[in-house]
Amino acid sequence: MPEFRVNPSILAADFVNMERELGRISSADFVHVDVMDNHFVPNLTFGLQMVERIAETSPVPLDVHLMIDNPEKWAPGYAEAGAASVTFHLEASSNPVALARRLRAMGARAGVALKPGTDASSLLETIDEFDQILVMTVEPGFGGQSFMPETMPKLQQLAAEAKQRGSAVWLQVDGGISESTIAQAAAAGADTFVAGSAVFGAADPDAAIAGLRSLAAHAH
Repeated sequence: MPEFRVNPSILAADFVNMERELGRISSADFVHVDVMDNHFVPNLTFGLQMVERIAETSPVPLDVHLMIDNPEKWAPGYAEAGAASVTFHLEASSNPVALARRLRAMGARAGVALKPGTDASSLLETIDEFDQILVMTVEPGFGGQSFMPETMPKLQQLAAEAKQRGSAVWLQVDGGISESTIAQAAAAGADTFVAGSAVFGAADPDAAIAGLRSLAAHAH
């Protein structure tokens, strides 16, 4: 039986009370931290200094998602800052495999992300070079968007390739993941789920995490 991970996105948290918010998700597998540079995506969030501070205070490891240009230059700094996992975008990288190898050599899990319109075929031959592949189920840049079911065939393609190769790669989805959409993503092959308002908007975030895990397990 595969393991299902729920990584709450702090985009949906109360930024002013970040340490308290992190304490509300102690049962999460990772905390998902979206880094946006206002270039690769039209939004600006956290930088390296903030991520370093979150890493120092978070009860769970950091899953950093870099929605930034030039990840070759910036991604290693997030591994140094204490991120357990660093995901960069395929569309922004000049040499994804080399960057993934560098991140792994620094002790971080290496992930690569795909926008909804990006084809997955270029990753099929190199799937084992990555610890995680993130299939964006919304256009990256803003939280609170609606899940895009048209991204599921791409997820299925990656899941089939991973299974055929016996790959240990995690398949992550991010965007519009909630009680009403997580089963669809799990059935298509996802095992790692980024959820924002579905967790932080709940009265009991840890109970919401448990509920999402259960829905994913029943759908797989």
